[in-house]
Amino acid sequence: MGIFDKIKEKLSHEFIDIIEWLDYTDDTICHRFERYQNEIKNNAKLIVREGQTAVFINEGQLADVFGPGTYTLNTQNLPILTTLKGWKYGFDSPFKAEVYFVNTHLFTDEKWGTKNPITLNDERFGLVEIRAFGTYAFKINDAGKFIIDIVGTDNNFTNFEINEHLKSLIATRFTDTVGEANLPIELYAANTTELSETCREVMQPEFESVGISLEKFFIENVSMPEDLKKEIFEYSRIDKLDLDKLTKFKTAKAIEAAAANEGGTAGAGMGMGMGFVLAQQMGGMMQPQMGGQQQVPMQQTGAMPPPMPVAVQYFYAANGQQAGPVTFEQLKALFANRTVNKDTLVWKQGMQNWTALNEVEELKAFLGGSTPPPLPGQ
Repeated sequence: MGIFDKIKEKLSHEFIDIIEWLDYTDDTICHRFERYQNEIKNNAKLIVREGQTAVFINEGQLADVFGPGTYTLNTQNLPILTTLKGWKYGFDSPFKAEVYFVNTHLFTDEKWGTKNPITLNDERFGLVEIRAFGTYAFKINDAGKFIIDIVGTDNNFTNFEINEHLKSLIATRFTDTVGEANLPIELYAANTTELSETCREVMQPEFESVGISLEKFFIENVSMPEDLKKEIFEYSRIDKLDLDKLTKFKTAKAIEAAAANEGGTAGAGMGMGMGFVLAQQMGGMMQPQMGGQQQVPMQQTGAMPPPMPVAVQYFYAANGQQAGPVTFEQLKALFANRTVNKDTLVWKQGMQNWTALNEVEELKAFLGGSTPPPLPGQ
């Protein structure tokens, strides 16, 4: 042995070891304190800073765990390790043990998201797909369990490594939670706060089983295909509007559009129809002035026009409740936006019982391949 080796060996026995870890990174969760052959001297100093936990591992077995503070390592401060080593009367020579420092501060703004769309069954829109993403925050609340179950023998464990495991866990539990919630599809985006808290409560036991505490969980956005969004917006507007007014409004718009098409057949027909109406109105105004003769009103001649046909009114069942009455055109609009379907029960005056829509003769036209019956009086 050379002279420098002897001096080094002498100094290593004269000075007390100091075991500490200064974390200069923001992403390290667990760090193994490196020693030559893992030897630690008797009465060595252990310094554990705030936001840290020191864990001693002896031959793969969890031994003593230390919170923040300064400790002198001896048989009094290492009761479990003393038992494992079989020291009965203390120890004077260096001993071997692995020391892991675990970062226990809060890791925030960790990202999560669904890699694939989640398929849900909505009562009105059928099978639909949604995606979701957000953030979460966690910290290590059981350092010993975390090292045994997750870290193993890794000498420098980062949050990137644990995040891959946590993201998969979150995606699985999120899918289960939204599936069991059975909310109308448009309410998922409107209730992210309540859904976030529910998901956190469901996931918490899974995190704690490996020594991790899920402190925060946020759903920032729930997205769906654009065509489904349009259907939901259209349904919402129709649900809030008076269907009779909506039908009249759309009819008026159709007449306006047809009248504007001057070069087409529809425009010509509309122009002729408007001409007949104007001619009748003008003729009525000019009748008292023609030939100087007093014209006898139609009411006085006894020639009365026939009564206007009464539009058929339909009632329909929705969510176990009676709804209506609505006209034929309104019911057709409800069928088009999936408020009712072929199995919906309907009733009108003259029917003895409620009957499925597809069994009512004049309503079979909604299903395609059929023509409606002639209008009353034709």
